[in-house]
Amino acid sequence: MATTSEDLRERRKNAADNCERWLSQRRVPAADRLRQLADVATDDLVDVYGNGGEVAALEQEVAELLGKPAAVFLPTGILAQQGVLRVYADRAGTGRVAVHGLAHLLVHELNALEEVHHLRIERLTSEPRQPRPDELAAIPGKLAAVTLELPLRDAGFVLPTWDELVVFSESCAERGVPLHLDGARLWESTPYLGHSLAEIAALASTVYVSFYKVLGGISGAALAGPEDVIAEVRRWQRRLGGNLYSLFPYAVSARHGLRTVLPLMDDLHQRAVEVATALQGEGFRVFPEPPHTNSFRVYAPRAAESIEYAAVERMERTHEALCGPWQPADVPGWSWVELVMTPTSLEWQVDEIAKAFGELLRR
Repeated sequence: MATTSEDLRERRKNAADNCERWLSQRRVPAADRLRQLADVATDDLVDVYGNGGEVAALEQEVAELLGKPAAVFLPTGILAQQGVLRVYADRAGTGRVAVHGLAHLLVHELNALEEVHHLRIERLTSEPRQPRPDELAAIPGKLAAVTLELPLRDAGFVLPTWDELVVFSESCAERGVPLHLDGARLWESTPYLGHSLAEIAALASTVYVSFYKVLGGISGAALAGPEDVIAEVRRWQRRLGGNLYSLFPYAVSARHGLRTVLPLMDDLHQRAVEVATALQGEGFRVFPEPPHTNSFRVYAPRAAESIEYAAVERMERTHEALCGPWQPADVPGWSWVELVMTPTSLEWQVDEIAKAFGELLRR
């Protein structure tokens, strides 16, 4: 039974609806989530078109965390990054932007940079690793901006070392081109890089961060940088339809995540390292090894359709959700899945996680 078959997908969905325990993000009923937001909201007035209230408080918090003069809250990261790259292109008088070939900007956004903003993409590399300064130097001519995704999700959540990141930043500065960080998962990158959010952000002109991933927000993103750049991005937010009448529920959940989940990043990274080691003892392989963040890829010596069937059957039997659907790997007969450690993961014992995954190989 293939992983793409309708009935197996339906079985996974039904099993997930009946799960009582989650290794990654716990699914919370909508009513419970709304009650939680009501409990943690401040007495500030509701924002109007993003002005004031919880939204303004969140923007100030993010600017301070990232050590930037200003920040703007937007409903999506796609909107945030389109806006800032368009600002850089208009200022530079060129639409050429250097991007990794596996970046979210290219892989998951329906070619928006070219279709909407007529930007010209220059690929630094498409290898499953972070780009190098010599690859930037190999792109001739004037560039509007250079982007780095930290970590690079579609390469396996890989990061550069701190020294590599510093050298790449210096290469951009020497060339006179702004460096923009796609930091959707930047919160999770501090343990491996060994530096604070502000120290990391100081290496770039602008930084985008997300709130709905490991922080558990409803949705939303922020862009931090110089005041004049942020002011122009606000204008693009309006032009692109991202200036909602009110954004306060998203801001409330984002601020709650900053208070409750952000302090756990060291623990989540350590748990990822421990789980990765334990899974290798069960016959799996992991990448990176050890994980650079709280997220990594797990590779299994079993065909995707076979292990996915075992995973769904286990969900139905135990009412526990371990991971998302298994996908075919490049090596025939192998499969892979992303595994993300969240606060919910800390409620599991490492040997318990390893045993549960081991069942998927043995059944």
